[in-house]
Amino acid sequence: MAIITLNNNSLSSVTALPAGVGGKVLQVVTANDNTERNTSSSSFVTSSNTLSVNITPSSTSNKIFVSLTGSAYVESDNQYGKFTIYRGSTNLGTAQGLTLMYDYQYTGNMAMSILDSPSSTSQQTYQLYFLSTSGNVIINPNGVKSTITAFEVGA
Repeated sequence: MAIITLNNNSLSSVTALPAGVGGKVLQVVTANDNTERNTSSSSFVTSSNTLSVNITPSSTSNKIFVSLTGSAYVESDNQYGKFTIYRGSTNLGTAQGLTLMYDYQYTGNMAMSILDSPSSTSQQTYQLYFLSTSGNVIINPNGVKSTITAFEVGA
C-alpha cells in the first residue's frame, strides 16, 4: 500500500478550483393548468394564461431550459394539432411547431423541451401555443393536468 503525502501547496491548488464552471440550475419556476381548452384556429394561439411562466435571468449569458408536458385530443379523423413554446411573441419551435397527428377521437401525451438563450436580464415569459389544421384541438382533455417548467442554467 502506497502512502501519499500532500503538502499545503497541493491543498491550496485544490481549493483554488472554481466553485462552478456553468451548468448549475440557478432558479426554477413552474405552472400547472388542468382546465380543458380548445381551438379551431389555423394560426398559433395561446393555450392558457395559466400555463405560462415568468423567469428573470440573472445574467445575459445564462440559458433557460423549458419543459412542457400535458395531453391533447383531436375530434376529427386525420386531424393535426400543432404545439410550440413561445418566449413572449417569439415562436421557439420550428416554423411549424411540434406536430401531432391523431386518428379520430384520439387522446395523446405531449412533451416538449427547448434550451433558449434570451440574452437578457429582463423578465421572460414562456407559454404553450397551439393550432388546428382542421376541426377542434383540445388540451387538458377531461381535466388532465399540463405542466410548464423553466430552469435558469448558469453559463
